[in-house]
Amino acid sequence: MDAFVIWCLIVGLLLITIGLTDTWRQELPVCASAIYLLAGYLLGPEVWGLLNLRLDTHPVLLERLTEGAVLISLFAVGLRLRARLRDPLWHTPLLLATVAMVITVGLMTGLGLSLGLSLGSAVLLAAVLAPTDPVLASEVQVQHASDRDRLRFSLTGEGGLNDGTAFPFVMLGLGLLGLHELGQGGWRWWGVDVVWAVSGGVAIGWSLGFAFSRAVVYLRREREQALGMESFLTLGLIALAYGVAIAAHTYGFLAVFFAGLAMRQVEREDNPRAQPPEVPLEDAPSGTKTVSDAGLAASVPPAQASAYMAKAVLDFTLDLEKLVELTVMLLVGSLITRSAFTPATVAVALGLMFVARPLAVYACTLWLPLTATQRRLAAWFGVRGVGSMYYLAFAVAHGASGAQTAFVIDAVLVTIVLSVLLHGSTATPVMRLYRRVNRVR
Repeated sequence: MDAFVIWCLIVGLLLITIGLTDTWRQELPVCASAIYLLAGYLLGPEVWGLLNLRLDTHPVLLERLTEGAVLISLFAVGLRLRARLRDPLWHTPLLLATVAMVITVGLMTGLGLSLGLSLGSAVLLAAVLAPTDPVLASEVQVQHASDRDRLRFSLTGEGGLNDGTAFPFVMLGLGLLGLHELGQGGWRWWGVDVVWAVSGGVAIGWSLGFAFSRAVVYLRREREQALGMESFLTLGLIALAYGVAIAAHTYGFLAVFFAGLAMRQVEREDNPRAQPPEVPLEDAPSGTKTVSDAGLAASVPPAQASAYMAKAVLDFTLDLEKLVELTVMLLVGSLITRSAFTPATVAVALGLMFVARPLAVYACTLWLPLTATQRRLAAWFGVRGVGSMYYLAFAVAHGASGAQTAFVIDAVLVTIVLSVLLHGSTATPVMRLYRRVNRVR
C-alpha cells in the first residue's frame, strides 16, 4: 500500500479516536501527548519505519515545525492572561521565567559538567532544558481569561515568557562551542543577545499587537469593516510580529507572546468590568464557539467588538494548538530510541525534575504570597516538551555536532518523554484535587 495512504489512515484514525474519547480520557491519568508519543514511536524507525526523520539529517525541517508550534502556543498563552501588567499576579511568573531560569541553567550546567561534558555542551544542555512548555501544560494553565488562581496564572505566564528568556542561554552555549560570536569579554552576548534581543522583542510584539488590535476594533466599530476572518488576522499578526522581530535581530518568541498579550489588554481596557469568556455576544447563536462569519461579526454590539475579537481569535488558536501538539509529539516519538535511555540521560531528566526545578522554584518564591501547596505544585509542574525540542533542533541546525551533542540530544529526548509521562499522568488527578481543596476553602 502507498505510504501516503497509510499515513492518511493512521492520522485519520488517531484524530478521530482522540476526538471521540476526549471526555472519557480526561477522567484518566493519561494525557493526549503521551498517546501521541507512543504513536510516533510506533511510526518511527524503531518499530514500523514509516516516519524516518533524524535530527542530524533533518534539523532545519524539525526546527521550523517546532518553531511554528511554539509560536501558535505563545500567542494563545498571551491571550489567556487578562490581568493588568501592574497586577501583583505577574510577580511570580516573572521571577520563574528569569530568576528560576538562571538557577535552573546553573544547576543543570553543573550536572552536565559532572557527567563529563565540556562547558559549552553543558550550558547548551541546560539552556535547552530550561524552558517549561506552553503547549503541553494545558491542564495546569488558566482555565479562562478571568482565572486569577495564582498557581495556574504563574505556570501559564512562565510558559509564555521563558520560551523567550531561554534564548540568551542557548546562544551562550553555542558561543562557548565556537558556533556564535560572543564578543570580547562577552560584550556582544550581554549587549545584543540579552539586552537588545529581549527588550526589542517585547517592544516590537507589544507595539504591533496593540496597534493591530486597536485598528481592527476601530474598523469594526466605525466602518463595519475587517469583519470575520479571525483566522487570517491571527496568523497574519503572528507572522508579522515574528518577522519584524527576527528582522530586527530580536527574539520572535517574546514578540509573539507580547502581541497576544497586547490584544488581550486592549480587550480589557474596552471591557474593564466584563469577565471573558462570559462577555455576552448578544446576537450570537447559543453554543457558538468560534465564529468567523462577517454577518455575525457585524451583529456584535460596538462596545463588545474587542471582546468578540479576542474570544474568536483565542478559540481559533486553541484549536491550532491541539493540532501542533499532535504533530510535534508524533515527531518526538519517532526520534526516540531505546539506546537513548542510559543511566546518564535518565539522571539528567530526574535531576531536572526532582532537584533543579524544585530548588529554583523555592529559591525565588519563598517570599511571595503562595501557599505551601501552590509552591509544591509549581515546583513539580515544570513540563518540558515542544520548546525544548525547538531549541535542540535550533542548536543542531546551527552547527552543534559530535559525541557530546549526541548525548545532549539523547538527554533532551529522554527528559521530554519522562516529563510527558510523569507530569501528564499526575496533572489531571492532582489539579482536580487542588480545585476541590480550593472550593472547600
